[in-house]
Parts: sequence; C-alpha cells; structure tokens
Amino acid sequence: MPSLDSANQNPDMPGTRRNASTSLRRALSILMYLAEDDSHPQGTSLTDLATGLQMSKSTVLRLLAPLRETRLVDQDPESGHYRLGPENALLGQLYLERLDIRRTASPLLHQLAQDVREAVHLVSFDPPEIVYIDKVESPQAVRMHSRVGGRQPAYCTATGKAFLAHAPDDVVAKVIAAGMPARTPATITSPDQLRAEVARIRERGYAIDDVENELDIRCVAAPAFNHSGAVVTAVSISGPASRVTHDRLEEIGRQVIKTAQALTDRLGGIAPTSQA
Repeated sequence: MPSLDSANQNPDMPGTRRNASTSLRRALSILMYLAEDDSHPQGTSLTDLATGLQMSKSTVLRLLAPLRETRLVDQDPESGHYRLGPENALLGQLYLERLDIRRTASPLLHQLAQDVREAVHLVSFDPPEIVYIDKVESPQAVRMHSRVGGRQPAYCTATGKAFLAHAPDDVVAKVIAAGMPARTPATITSPDQLRAEVARIRERGYAIDDVENELDIRCVAAPAFNHSGAVVTAVSISGPASRVTHDRLEEIGRQVIKTAQALTDRLGGIAPTSQA
C-alpha cells in the first residue's frame, strides 16, 4: 500500500487531485479579490489579502508565487502591494475577440421564447437603424414576419429605443436627423417626445414599441452591455397586440431585463447601476 507521502507526490492519486483543486480555487480567489477590491486602487497589502480571504499570510504568499511568475499578479516594488498583472488584459482581450454574441445568446433567447411564447429577437445598432441578427420564432400560430438581416428604424422600435436610451447625444441627433415619419398612428414623431421617452427607458430598464412601428405589433426590449458599459446588443419580445397586452408589459419587461442581464454577464459586460 503506498504511503501518504507517495500518494501526495503522485498526480494521479485522488488526494493529490483534491489538494491541487483546493489550491487552484484559492489562487483564483486571490485574482477575484484583487479584481473586486475597489478600496485599494494602488494595490492590496499582504495583510489585507490574508484578512479578506481568511487565509494565513504564508498560504497567500505560496499561492501568489505562480500568479506572479505568470504575470497574473504584479507586486509594486516600493509599497509591496499586489495588483492584477498585465496577462489578465491579454486573456480578457482574447476572450472578447473570440466571443460570438449569437452563439452566446442563443440558449437565453430560446428559453425566453419558451417562457413568453412570443417571438424573440437579438438586434444590433447601425444608426439610424437596428438590424436583426438572430430570431427565435413564437411557438404560436400567428407569427412575426421579421427576418435575420432585416432593418427597421431605431426611433420607433423597442430595441432601437433601448439603444438610444444609452447612446451619446450625437447618436440620438443622427437618428432624429434621419427623419421620424409616422409609421402608425401611435408613432412618436417629435424629437422632444423621443428624448423624454428614452429618459423614461433609462429609469425603467426596458423599452416599449406600443404599436409604433407596425400595426397590431407590440414589442418590449432591453439592452445588453459589453465590458466597457456600452450597449452591444438588445433583446426583444414581439407579438400581436392582442397577446402582448398592456397588462402584460410589466411582467414581460421583467423577463426581458432578466435575459438581457444574463447575456451581459456572459459577455463579461458591466451594466449601469440602474440596470444591475
């Protein structure tokens, strides 16, 4: 029977794997602590790390060694404080470059469509228009006629207004300058009314197309954010006004916000405080 020491030295032994897994989790907890420690912008001391993580200083030092070797953690030569190293930026950039928004969003869109039983869209912004980049059909007989690759004006669509609610003033001005003709009797055609509407959307967290773009179609949308806090895409629920009724809007709004927040998390994004 192998001794305890030989078991700990053999990487194939269960005890060794458990110890390695524990060390990995603890090392990762150091990275997360440094990432989330807003109270020490110039770096965190060994004492604060050990206290915050409820580890001994010797354990923290042991775990820091490989993190420093790989430049995941740097130590300030003067203060001795620790902070995230430059390799984290490289990993983050590679993650973002290889991120496929449609693939990432797909399971969330399908779940939302199943829960609400209406069409769900994923949309990008190309001012003054929005572009459908993915769609999950409603399971019901009467369906939306939208298609992936199709475009609609931003000023009168729920997804467009979700983008505009977080867009710079010059982008809002560009959309307004492109024209705001009435597409239905309910379309907002006044620039002042549109600006007031997008302000309400920022507070509420979701946007509504109240039969403003197509007759008998009502939509609810919420934005998803990227790592810099900018809106990178928007998720919408659309259906006949007879099914997406006014008394369902608040409930649907909560559901679309939940999906957009989940997508923001999967994209490594940061939502504004009002959206978190």
